[in-house]
Amino acid sequence: MIILKDDYSEKVRYDYPDYPIYIRKDILSAFPNYAAPSHWHDDFEFVTILSGQMQYQVNGEIVTLNQGEGIFINSRQMHFGFSDTQTECEFICVLLHPQLICTTPAYERDFVLPLINHSELPFLHLRTDIPWQNAVCRQIRNIFAVKNSPSAQLKIQIFLLTIWTFLYENVPPSKKARPRNNDLMTTKNMVGFIQKNYMNKVSLSDIAASGLVGQSKCCKLFSKYLGRTPNMYLNQYRLNKSMGLLKNTDKTITEIANEVGFGGGSYYAEIFRKWVGLSPTEYRKHSAE
Repeated sequence: MIILKDDYSEKVRYDYPDYPIYIRKDILSAFPNYAAPSHWHDDFEFVTILSGQMQYQVNGEIVTLNQGEGIFINSRQMHFGFSDTQTECEFICVLLHPQLICTTPAYERDFVLPLINHSELPFLHLRTDIPWQNAVCRQIRNIFAVKNSPSAQLKIQIFLLTIWTFLYENVPPSKKARPRNNDLMTTKNMVGFIQKNYMNKVSLSDIAASGLVGQSKCCKLFSKYLGRTPNMYLNQYRLNKSMGLLKNTDKTITEIANEVGFGGGSYYAEIFRKWVGLSPTEYRKHSAE
């Protein structure tokens, strides 16, 4: 479940008190229509594919990740993984906040900010045929392997520093300052509006107004950066919320439909089956097995 800050970036629920580290192994079919919600956060994100394949979209650009490959997503980039062909994919996702390696102002100035502010590094596709990138994927798997050990935070710090050293030494310096992308900021505001108000009645005009653009520009931006219409994204987000309620509560289908903004059980069930391939009741039963 995504929790938002005031600027609509994700407030990550970390795995360890006082240590900004998030580690998960997941499958793509756990998300409606095999697509995670688009989001962004201050943390660096690292993903590596254990089996299968997925597409990954960052700021409107799509790359295909195959087994063994991975991706590094820089801080505050809008991103999500998906499969248009509904191909299953098992993957590890790791979020690490920059403060973990900003141990002194000098470290932050000399080694961290140059990559965070790098104009050509919103993300990096990590390939198996490039030794140092393959090594980064191996470190991501190492992070997952030690997540439950007594000294996990120390070991993860070592792996992160190793990863960051690979990035710092192999990514060419930025040739120019990162330009301000007003369209991306507008899209973030509209996505954030949906994530804050999905439980209420939301129209296309409401979404466009939250970005201070017309409805036509709103639709064009959603198509460019998310590959779907505003209404499709709204329904997907509502479905994602409802799946958590189906798995973790005893609320009725109608109660859940109303809580996530669908307004009626029959319409909710129709959309759910279209996107998930099961009825809400079937999904609940399947999740409990």
